Amino acid sequence: MRKSVVVLLALAAFAVVAGLLWTFGGAGTKVTVAEVEQGPAADLVYATGYVEPEHPVIVSSRVTAPVGTVLVREGDRVVAGQALVRLDASEQQALLAQARADAQAKTVNERRVATLFRQGWVTAAANDTARASGQAARAQVAALEARLDQMTVRAGISGVVLKRDVEPGDLAVPGKTLMQLGDPAQVRITATVDERDIVRVHPGQVALLSTDALPGKVIRGRVREITPGGDPSQRAFRVRIGLDPGTSLPFGLTLEINVITREHDKALLVPAGAVAGGKVWVVRDGRAAQIPVRTGITGTEKVEIVSGLKAGDSVIVNPPEGLKDGARVRT
Repeated sequence: MRKSVVVLLALAAFAVVAGLLWTFGGAGTKVTVAEVEQGPAADLVYATGYVEPEHPVIVSSRVTAPVGTVLVREGDRVVAGQALVRLDASEQQALLAQARADAQAKTVNERRVATLFRQGWVTAAANDTARASGQAARAQVAALEARLDQMTVRAGISGVVLKRDVEPGDLAVPGKTLMQLGDPAQVRITATVDERDIVRVHPGQVALLSTDALPGKVIRGRVREITPGGDPSQRAFRVRIGLDPGTSLPFGLTLEINVITREHDKALLVPAGAVAGGKVWVVRDGRAAQIPVRTGITGTEKVEIVSGLKAGDSVIVNPPEGLKDGARVRT
């Protein structure tokens, strides 16, 4: 009887030790697990961009002449038709004065010849010549008056002077930018999207904008258009983004942009380290089992599982090398 008690006590002690070994490392491969959870998932396309006018206007001269006076500064508000720059018009004024005098003389001669023609003293040809000469002189005056008006460079739109690249004494030539105007009430974001991602971007998608100038603030906008041609040197496309009504941002501000291409509110999510080759390891009754899954939105930290798992399943994160199907594991 005493021997039987000793044997039973030994078996009990062995069971306790075996249990401790199982619990604290004596059996099975040690793994890290995570539960399949449910939450929002979004597929994003990252880009950078900047704020610019919806309709930027480049101001330049239509004639070649020295700059006499610059009438506005950067940041000034202007209205359409307002004078911005006056060019040196002394030469044009002299030419106009000469043309007016010539036109006056030829007009007087035209009237005199017309009177003589009616009286029969000159031929019809002489009358036609005098009339054509007077008309040409008056047309020359009109052309020089129009050219003189071009010596004043005016605003094409109402807005703000965004940039001024002209000073008195500069030589204005056609095509040379003197100023840039824009309307602060009409702005857009121009973003640069990598050509690998452009196929996922479409008009109407929501864009989330942020900038270091406004820390912690997220600005919402929407994709409005994608330029039909990309830039081969940058391997990128330009995307125009419109801001929500009431949003005001300064021109030239740089932004970081995330365009939401897909969004699921109740997605099944697992850590990214749990998925490899379209399969995951799960823990069932203390053993590892590898099962195939179909994935959806993939992020750097989480992966959406479309099929193969359900909420609450335990998956192995970063499974150890050599793990076999059916192997005992401890978490």
